[in-house]
Amino acid sequence: MQVVTIIILLFFCKAADFRKTRNGSSRNKANNGKSNGLRRASGTVKRYTPGPPCDVYTYLHDKYLDCQERKLTFVLSDWPEDLKHMLLARNRIRKLKNNMFSKFTKLKSLDLQQNEISKIEDEAFFGLNKLTTLLLQHNKLKILSEEVFIYMPLLIYLRLYDNPWDCNCQIETLITMLQLPSNRNLGNYAKCVHPTKLKGQKLKQVNSEQLCIEGERPDPPIPKPKPIRPEFDSSLCHIYMFPVRTLDCRKKELKKVPGNIPPDVVKLDLSNNKINQLRPKEFEDMNDLKVLNLSSNGIVHIDPAAFAGLMNLEELDLSNNSLQNFEYGVLEDLYFLKILWLRENPWRCDYNIHYLFYWLKHHYSVHYHGLECRKPEEFKGWFVGKYVRSYYEECPKDKLPIYPETFEQDTDDEEWEKHKEYPVQTGKKHGVIVTVIG
Repeated sequence: MQVVTIIILLFFCKAADFRKTRNGSSRNKANNGKSNGLRRASGTVKRYTPGPPCDVYTYLHDKYLDCQERKLTFVLSDWPEDLKHMLLARNRIRKLKNNMFSKFTKLKSLDLQQNEISKIEDEAFFGLNKLTTLLLQHNKLKILSEEVFIYMPLLIYLRLYDNPWDCNCQIETLITMLQLPSNRNLGNYAKCVHPTKLKGQKLKQVNSEQLCIEGERPDPPIPKPKPIRPEFDSSLCHIYMFPVRTLDCRKKELKKVPGNIPPDVVKLDLSNNKINQLRPKEFEDMNDLKVLNLSSNGIVHIDPAAFAGLMNLEELDLSNNSLQNFEYGVLEDLYFLKILWLRENPWRCDYNIHYLFYWLKHHYSVHYHGLECRKPEEFKGWFVGKYVRSYYEECPKDKLPIYPETFEQDTDDEEWEKHKEYPVQTGKKHGVIVTVIG
């Protein structure tokens, strides 16, 4: 009897253990199901980010932030405060609010071109007392006052073109500021869009005194007859379809760029002709052009708007011409330029060469070839960078408002030029991968 009782007790203990195990496993399954559900749910909730993370890097001792084409609508709070250059082109910024950049007190250049900016508050640039370059072209600005710029006493390069400027009393102070002789590099090529009487007139040429006189407007500029460009004579040049659509106009005794070149040309060779100057908008309809060869023409002068419209140009050959310098603005439309040939030109090392050097230094991805001084004799054979350094070393520091801190680290400039001039290797310099094309 005792044996039977013991067997029955053992049976009930086993059954109880079985129920606990089953209930425990079912609870675990339920919990796991819940947690998996949570995980699945959390996986479907995507945190909104405008685009890929921004790139922060150091080049020649200057810290850069590259946030181009990130669909940004505002400045992020976690960006480093010690930035020297901020690249925000091709985003969706619509408004610059007060103190938007106030913590970036070391900033020297700010690129805001190709956004949707239509309003800039008066203190938007507060704190940027070291800024020398501000790019606002290709936006939607209609009015702006001089007060916006008072926080940037060292500003020397300002681009405002391709904005729908409304030339009325509200921008009188801006126009007055731009017309000061000391501001020769501020707002060049910006033009009125409204009113109709002033449409097409440069802000620097508008009579600002008449903008605020009620009922009185300056006489409209006398319209110049639009030059009739001759139809393109296909017999002069050869068109090749492969590997890319190419127009070969070499050695045709051309004295100017032919008119009405097919707009879908990808490569244009105008080398070994007699084109001694490039006029405004010579290539404005050639949106697909990627390679332009103008070597061996004897070119003496390039109008600042000559390359307007060449948004996709990647390679430009200006070698073996008679160029001594570039006017301010010549390279401003070449956003995607990768290679620039400059050799065999009589580059004159004086103050006018600074724009070209400054542009190349701030567009470090452009590989260039042949930028050496030929004139005057005392600088013959020098790299242009070496000349620019010597220019500022000879001037008292209190007379150098144009490039503050730009040349404080001079020891690397010559090495930088050598890397750009004599390619063939890939390596790291100051944390940046540098690849040069030979």
